[in-house]
Amino acid sequence: MAASIEALPVAPFTVSTPLSFNPLVEWLLTDGWNIAEPNRLIKQLGDRIVEMGIPVYRLRVTLRTLHPQFIGTTYTWLRGEDEVSELMPTHDILTEERYLKSPFAVIFEGAGAIRRRLDAPDVVLDFPILEELRDEGATDYVAMPIQFSDGRINVVTFAGDRAGGFSSRELSMIYEMLPVFARLMEVHALRRTTQTILETYLGRHSGDRVLKGLIKRGDGELIHAVIWFSDLRDSTRLADHLPREAFLALLNDYFECVAGAVLDHGGEVLRFIGDAALAIFPIGAVTDQPEKCAEHIRICTVAIESARDAVQRIDAVNERRREAGDATIGFGIGLHLGDVLYGNIGTPERLEFSVIGSAANEAARIEAMCKALDQCVLISESVARIVPNKLISLGFHRLRGVRTPYELFSLPQTENGETPNTAS
Repeated sequence: MAASIEALPVAPFTVSTPLSFNPLVEWLLTDGWNIAEPNRLIKQLGDRIVEMGIPVYRLRVTLRTLHPQFIGTTYTWLRGEDEVSELMPTHDILTEERYLKSPFAVIFEGAGAIRRRLDAPDVVLDFPILEELRDEGATDYVAMPIQFSDGRINVVTFAGDRAGGFSSRELSMIYEMLPVFARLMEVHALRRTTQTILETYLGRHSGDRVLKGLIKRGDGELIHAVIWFSDLRDSTRLADHLPREAFLALLNDYFECVAGAVLDHGGEVLRFIGDAALAIFPIGAVTDQPEKCAEHIRICTVAIESARDAVQRIDAVNERRREAGDATIGFGIGLHLGDVLYGNIGTPERLEFSVIGSAANEAARIEAMCKALDQCVLISESVARIVPNKLISLGFHRLRGVRTPYELFSLPQTENGETPNTAS
């Protein structure tokens, strides 16, 4: 790759006018600075460039951000389109040919700006994207690095369709605006990174609350919710007998099934406690007759469907693991309905956004009964009396540390008449 970088011609952009006379810079510092969303900023910038007579028909911006799944976001503006499209490629793309043979790859490695006149008779089509653009009618293509204050290199590209391509003056105006544009996009990228980190480590709803200012110890609210507590069976034995990599793979399979089911059904995973998971399905309404409340019925039904989904996912994973001769996953889930305090707890220097209260403790005690009752899912009477589904009563049982016996229920039978059971 280094040899190809050295061979790339870099366009000699020069600053020909004072920045104060550059209308693109002026627009970015005034109107552009007040635009809160990156796609809206790029849309209005593209429209502004066209209004100035610069023949850009496609503007693309790729920002690299910190994300566990994606390398960043690519925004594409097309002249005449109402919306800017967004694409978030995964980290896998870094090994794919379409990336390795793109201008982005060489610019990220420090190649500087790249220009190709696509209507010239001796044009060098050294990137596959250039052939695609020429077939679309492009006459000129420019890719430029935009550098953030931490040194991270991002890319902006312009494709034009006027005969003869871009003029030197037009390219100079675009080049002059890049430092201001980079600062604006860096603000948006940092905001996106902050949101991603909070959602990844705190959860979508909790992260949103922190971003809105609930960051002090004690900040929080009393909420009504279905509380989910799940735990992996025989984790100590598995950790002792399995190689470290195999045990970590089993843990990831387990969490991907249970936490994935919660998230896909709109729940909030609050924390992982070793090999256990605490989650909630918040209910906005509080009523004396929850069994007649549409929101209670909906949320409780969703929570039960989420538990059923988790069972089905783990059944599928266990079938694959058995075929491979690997240890299977046993687990328990407890569902309970009650009031909990949802907010920041801990020390002033180290806080956690979670739920506390007797209902959360009781959900954990209900889950602990799964193994004793040979069930993978147990549901409290407070949830069971609300849902229209027919649950199976397992009678009254005493929970550790709870004085009053609880009536517990298991999942309804599946379509083939079997009751899900992978608790052991």
